[in-house]
Amino acid sequence: MWSGPRNISTAMMRAWGNRSDSVVIDEPFYAYYLKATGKKHPDADEVIATGETDWRKVVVRLTGPVPSGKSIFFQKQMAHHLLPEVDREWLSRVTNCFLIRDPREVIASYIKKQDDPTLDDLGCVQQTKIFRWVRDRTGMAPPVIDARDVLENPKRLLRLLCEVVGIEFSESMLSWPSGLRDTDGAWAKHWYGEVARSTSFQAHHPRHHDVPKRLREIHDRCRECYDRLYEHRLH
Repeated sequence: MWSGPRNISTAMMRAWGNRSDSVVIDEPFYAYYLKATGKKHPDADEVIATGETDWRKVVVRLTGPVPSGKSIFFQKQMAHHLLPEVDREWLSRVTNCFLIRDPREVIASYIKKQDDPTLDDLGCVQQTKIFRWVRDRTGMAPPVIDARDVLENPKRLLRLLCEVVGIEFSESMLSWPSGLRDTDGAWAKHWYGEVARSTSFQAHHPRHHDVPKRLREIHDRCRECYDRLYEHRLH
């Protein structure tokens, strides 16, 4: 599932991780991305030290047997971690889904943690490119779900997604125990405070977020990408 940062991607990972037939992996390209870009993210040295920095080895893991004898391998992916030098052919061996969120809400959440994001940091352009690659390769649009739709009706949207990808829906996806997980990345202590306290998807509360003037151009570019994917959303 391809997302950008400050979406409900970790809660979505919780939902899939709570299924008895599923195993999850948390942002497997992150260590590679940090080493390749030199980005100064929180705990970057620890993420690099504990993760896999060879993207080819990551791909082998993602396209190999499903770990732990499970039948579903849910892969939480950040679109901007898939740098241009990573070969895309492996995408044809997995089922690709896309999780989008209104960029105004993304930016408002992101700047609480890091104040000056670039366009590349938000992943919208990369997400659109991955979507197009999959669509062009398969001849059909892959499934897209919008974060607001999920929060307003988790059961309906997760049931729709499961139906589209050929998986039986499970009620276990609607709630989970609180706390961190062994499957969470090393960055969890910095980013996952809210989701660690959660036991289900939180209700959506509409708010008006003002985009700082310095980020309006970035917002507008993200909005173009979001609107294109929104046209394909399950609803």
